[in-house]
Amino acid sequence: MALTLAWSLFALGIAHVVFGVLRFKEPLLGALADGFVGQFSAHESRRTAFWFLMAGPQLMLAGQVALHAVSHGQPGLLRLIGVYLLVCSAIGVAAFPKSPLPVALVLSVLLLVVPLPQPQMR
Repeated sequence: MALTLAWSLFALGIAHVVFGVLRFKEPLLGALADGFVGQFSAHESRRTAFWFLMAGPQLMLAGQVALHAVSHGQPGLLRLIGVYLLVCSAIGVAAFPKSPLPVALVLSVLLLVVPLPQPQMR
């Protein structure tokens, strides 16, 4: 189960990037057409696209670290990821109740309560 949760966190990051590119196609193309550098602060839709897309790699990194924690039997590290994700997603749900952030909230709680499999001795 812990391995599935770690992969789910990584997949959530990939989904964030894919959805962000599809959802914010026009603002992203507009920023590219205008030269990209410095083109995300003037337009609200471009700012939203930028920050939405930046969250994806961070979720992927958290998933990679969670995979490391699971494969090396480090429950403390997995719980730390769960705590950070819980705080961020709880704030996000409070700020944007009609967003998909409850998915991250559920993942964070599961990361905190699911036991880690014991490493096999050779």
